[in-house]
Amino acid sequence: MSIGIAATATYLPENWISAAEVSEASSIPEEVILQKFGLRGKHIAAPDEHVSDMSVEAASRLLGQQDIDPVEIDVVLYYGSLWKDYPVWQAAPWIAHRLGCVNAYALEYANVSCGTPVALRLARNFLLAEPELGNVLIVAACRESYLLDYTNERSRFMFNFGDGAVAGLLTRDAPHELLGCHALTDGSFSLQVKVPAGGSVEPASAESVAGQRHFLDVADPAQMKGGLDEVSLANFVSAARGAVERSGATLADVSYLCGIHMKRSMHEAIVEGLGGPRAAYLDDTGHMSGVDSLLALDRAARAGELHDGDLVLLLAAGTGYTWAAAVVRW
Repeated sequence: MSIGIAATATYLPENWISAAEVSEASSIPEEVILQKFGLRGKHIAAPDEHVSDMSVEAASRLLGQQDIDPVEIDVVLYYGSLWKDYPVWQAAPWIAHRLGCVNAYALEYANVSCGTPVALRLARNFLLAEPELGNVLIVAACRESYLLDYTNERSRFMFNFGDGAVAGLLTRDAPHELLGCHALTDGSFSLQVKVPAGGSVEPASAESVAGQRHFLDVADPAQMKGGLDEVSLANFVSAARGAVERSGATLADVSYLCGIHMKRSMHEAIVEGLGGPRAAYLDDTGHMSGVDSLLALDRAARAGELHDGDLVLLLAAGTGYTWAAAVVRW
């Protein structure tokens, strides 16, 4: 039995800020934003636009484009940003309700930037394990731009974070078969990147708000960079190799890479490490947590960059730290 991607759709907020505006907010030279960060600009959600809203918009587009009745959806799986409309709350039931997916089980896999490959893996396995299910609608959104403190130099590597959403429909016998998936985690980095306050370790208080403790921060940037520099490229390649080998292929068979937005030098190193496949680079959106790689796939498909039989690698990594990959036969 094969499981695959039947359709995808995306949503990007109307507001877009340029590299020059990021430069002005952060005091980082515009040329550095453009060349080193690899960022021309990114979309920013409206103040009243939350991850549930963006997820509903992306999913509504998918259902409309495919002329699918929402009542036919069996599972709605949200796998987007951990920073949602409310701090202790599931987005999936609200998204399913607003879409009219009245027969769907709402499932939450709230994760970070490694989201898409793992969500594809979970959705496929869900369909394989429960033959009575016909489809899974996966949705993700990111609003991380609102967690940035541009005055905090410790978090500058995250200044490429932008906002957006994506949706995908997985079914049996879909035209684009989901093949092997693989992931690996190094938990030694788990406390490096976080919003320090607002959880049980440091509950919200007047002091935490005054101290800007509710924005993304990095505990020890030098230690984190040093550690990641040693393992990140190798782990990206290892995740990719594991996924393609589980697909009965090799890295040399990969036709197209859909990754996450990162600094240009690392992106180029990964492409080289994978043998030089054609690759998406999201320099006009920045990094949108778990959204990136599925959004890159949607863009490539709509642009006619994918051809029948292409082996497409979806590759991602997220704080925690987890590196994950999934392979789709186009």
